[in-house]
Amino acid sequence: MWKPFEPGSSPVDWCEGNYSISPSIAEFMNTLSNVVFLLLPPVLMHLFRDYGRFVNPGIHLIWFLLMLVGASSAYFHATLSLVGQLLDELTILWVYMAGFCLFLPRRYFPTVAKNNRKRFSLFVILPTLLATVLATFHPAVNAFALMTLGIPAIWFMILELKRTTSGRVYRLGLRCGAVWLLAVTCWLNDRLFCDTWLNLNFPYLHALWHLFIFIASYTAAVLFAYFSVKEERPQQSPVLKYWPRDDFELGIPYVTLKCYIKVDTNTNI
Repeated sequence: MWKPFEPGSSPVDWCEGNYSISPSIAEFMNTLSNVVFLLLPPVLMHLFRDYGRFVNPGIHLIWFLLMLVGASSAYFHATLSLVGQLLDELTILWVYMAGFCLFLPRRYFPTVAKNNRKRFSLFVILPTLLATVLATFHPAVNAFALMTLGIPAIWFMILELKRTTSGRVYRLGLRCGAVWLLAVTCWLNDRLFCDTWLNLNFPYLHALWHLFIFIASYTAAVLFAYFSVKEERPQQSPVLKYWPRDDFELGIPYVTLKCYIKVDTNTNI
C-alpha cells in the first residue's frame, strides 16, 4: 500500500536528469520553479481584498488552489512518486473547475443550469468528482487530458475580449494568450523532443512551463474576475490596475473597484 508513495513510483519522468543537482531532490529545477506558485498568491490575496469583500470572496479560493498546485507539483518533481503525480494533476483539475464555477459568463451556461450559477456549479462539480476518481485508475493519460482544458478557457477569454472596450484589458488578454502558447510549447517540447534538448544541454523546459503557465493562469483569473464584475455588477465600476506601478503594464495585474457598494453576501452571483 505504500508503493505509490515511494520515490520513482510514477510512470512519468521529465527531461531533467534525476538527482543530477541534489542527491535528495529528483528534479531540482522542476521542483524549484514551483516557488512562484507559493510566493505570488498571497500578494494577489492582498491586492484583491476589496474584490473579495465587495464582489466575490471566492476569488481567494483560486489563489489558494494555485498554492496547492505549486506545493503538489514541487512534491511530485522532488520525489517522482505516483501519489505526487496524482496530487499535481488533480489540483490542476480543481483549479479549472473553480474558475469555471466562479467566472463563466451566464450566457454560456448550458440549458440545464437555467441561468443559475449554483446549479451550474453543481453541474460542473459532479463530473469533476467523477474525473477525480477515474484519474486514480488511469494516471498516465491525465497530463495530456489536462492540457486540453486550457483550450476552452482561452476560447471563452477570446470571446470576452471581443466584447471589451478597454484597451488595457485587451492588451492583457493578448499577453495572457501569448504566454499560454509559450507554456504549451515548452511542455510539448520537453515531453516529445527530450533528446534534442538534452543534446543542447538544456533539459529545463518543464521548469519554464511552470513559470509561464502560472503567469497565464493567474492572468486569466484576473481577466475573468474583471469580466464577471463588468457583466453582472457594472455599477461597481471594475478597474484593471497594476502593482507596484499602475503605469507599468508588465507588473502584477489586479482588479479594484471605483464604487464600493456593499452587497448582500447571499446574492446568487
